[in-house]
Amino acid sequence: MAMNRDELADFLRRSRERLRPEEVGLPSGPRRRTPGLRREEVSRLAGMSADYYMRLEQARGPQPSVQMLAALSRALRLDEDGRDHLYLLAGHRPPAGRQAGSHVRPGLLFLLDRLSDTPAQILSDLGDLLAQNTLAEALFGCVCSVSPPDRNIVWRWFTDPVVRAAYPEDEQEHYNRVHVADLRAAFARRGGDAPARALVARLRAASPEFAELWDRHEVAVRRGSRMRVLHPEIGLLELDCETLLTPSEDQRVLVFTPPPGTAGLDHLRLLGLLGHDSFVRARPGLGPAAPDAAAGA
Repeated sequence: MAMNRDELADFLRRSRERLRPEEVGLPSGPRRRTPGLRREEVSRLAGMSADYYMRLEQARGPQPSVQMLAALSRALRLDEDGRDHLYLLAGHRPPAGRQAGSHVRPGLLFLLDRLSDTPAQILSDLGDLLAQNTLAEALFGCVCSVSPPDRNIVWRWFTDPVVRAAYPEDEQEHYNRVHVADLRAAFARRGGDAPARALVARLRAASPEFAELWDRHEVAVRRGSRMRVLHPEIGLLELDCETLLTPSEDQRVLVFTPPPGTAGLDHLRLLGLLGHDSFVRARPGLGPAAPDAAAGA
């Protein structure tokens, strides 16, 4: 299929202009002269460079990958019809049928943006990080520079030592087992479909530790837990992780709340003041936590 650069550019621009800043959790501001979102705001929401997105809107960019199109459809809050149109204009076939865990509905993204004082993430059932709000980014780090196939919390837990450094060392073995047991449950629910098999094969090849745990065949769905995470500037934060499932159980909304009677609320307020930039300066490269430490690390 051929890419229609002019139509793609027009669709991106008009979709961007239809979105109000408050719909994606951004302040409208009195000096905003651009209708809808700015280009750099869309690029940030999609996890791509502002220059790359600008070239797409100017009909002079290279053909975007399907992973990039998925990120753009979420950033622009497209419904499934709009997403499919975006794929066709970019020269790709739309996802066949309903792909479990791949498309975040605009309503869920709207909910995520409204949780301005509470860290929240949306994950697929396989652990792919699909979206997170600003406070979650400040807590767990930004994944803007991480390639889409690597934005999986199980993959990052078992392949990136920096991610584990955000959790107390004496709790990491527990998180190892939690990740694998939860992935086992998702693998079975999917009937071992192609995405699930590909992820497990990739993990087994990359991590003997994962392979050994996978062979134990332990199963446990993560629904809620208490977690501790080491922030590079604030220190140790204790949070409760509540897991909200979509009706099809192929996506999870993770909400991190302070336990009653702890300093967690003050820590979250401080986190909001510091923002994600302080996290990047103090510990560059650290990404999101696992589902029980972001759902169940």
